[in-house]
Amino acid sequence: MFLHWLYPLVKYSIFFNLFRYITFRSAGAAITALGISFFLGPWIIRKLELRGIRERVRPDGPRRHLTKEGTPTMGGLIILASVVLPTVLWADVCNRYVLLTLLATVWMGAVGFLDDYLKVVKEVPKGLVGRYKLVGQIVLGIFIATFLYLRPFDPRWATATSLPFFKGWALDLGFLYLAMVVFVISGTSNAVNLTDGLDGLAIGLVGIVAAALGLVAYVTGRADFSAYLGIPYIRGAGELTVYCTALVGASLGFLWFNAYPARVFMGDTGALSLGAALGTLSVLLKVELLLPVIGGVFVAEVASVVLQRCYFKYTRKRTGEGRRIFRMAPLHHHFELLGWSEPKIVVRFWIVGILLALLGLSTFKVR
Repeated sequence: MFLHWLYPLVKYSIFFNLFRYITFRSAGAAITALGISFFLGPWIIRKLELRGIRERVRPDGPRRHLTKEGTPTMGGLIILASVVLPTVLWADVCNRYVLLTLLATVWMGAVGFLDDYLKVVKEVPKGLVGRYKLVGQIVLGIFIATFLYLRPFDPRWATATSLPFFKGWALDLGFLYLAMVVFVISGTSNAVNLTDGLDGLAIGLVGIVAAALGLVAYVTGRADFSAYLGIPYIRGAGELTVYCTALVGASLGFLWFNAYPARVFMGDTGALSLGAALGTLSVLLKVELLLPVIGGVFVAEVASVVLQRCYFKYTRKRTGEGRRIFRMAPLHHHFELLGWSEPKIVVRFWIVGILLALLGLSTFKVR
């Protein structure tokens, strides 16, 4: 909105020319997101406490988590406000990529809110049934895939995605592209949700991936940089940098309250929406195949759950007794049961996340 409101004033003062630059508006979005988090965070936490919206710890989890019982949840409301408002203020609100990403954030935020509401307020043990959450993710994926197919930025890329390590190469999936978009958005949404099990773990990793995708968005939206790197040039995609920096600012702001020991949990309100946003960003930037590298920790968390379940079912069928690969899944619980402290697990997972993000970004040069 500032772009449309303030940039026209450049005829009165050269200062307003700053609002033309994505870099300036991205910095503004990050600072605004951080400020909103610090301002709204304590107020929302107090409201959650007064309304008795508190976490109920599963009895089958690690025993040390029993101390987290009663911590306010649904803190994803802080994140949503800190991402959506700065993006609306600092980004080009007429940009279709920004609108699609905001749609994904708000849509899955609503689905997650309903899940949290049913679990915490209505005391439905499992909250929103899993298949209904999946329906929400699939509907979102189909809408975004259909929109991009009908209104592609370049017809040659309507059903294609870029290939890491290969300059100018693309993988055209044809009609299967629809399935890939649904899989990426749904999978990322669920992956962040599974990772949200330790104080600060998921939100820190989201901030790392968002920062990496912000750099991708910036170079993808510039014809000179994209031509040099041999990646698709997507006109208007640079505006997604503003969204990404707002997400980084919101992540840092929420981490202030979510760091160990957490004062508030994001709940599905935050986890499902943030995962869907990251998946949508990768789809819009044509880096769907690079996201598993940049967000490799999320992939490892999901893989640990899948492997644990499959191996348990396989061994139970073969021997009559189910066996496990990990002491507990997702992966962060395995390290908890090995005796690692919660802050140590979180920081080490962040370090791995940073290394994977740098590795993913390096593929733009190694082509």
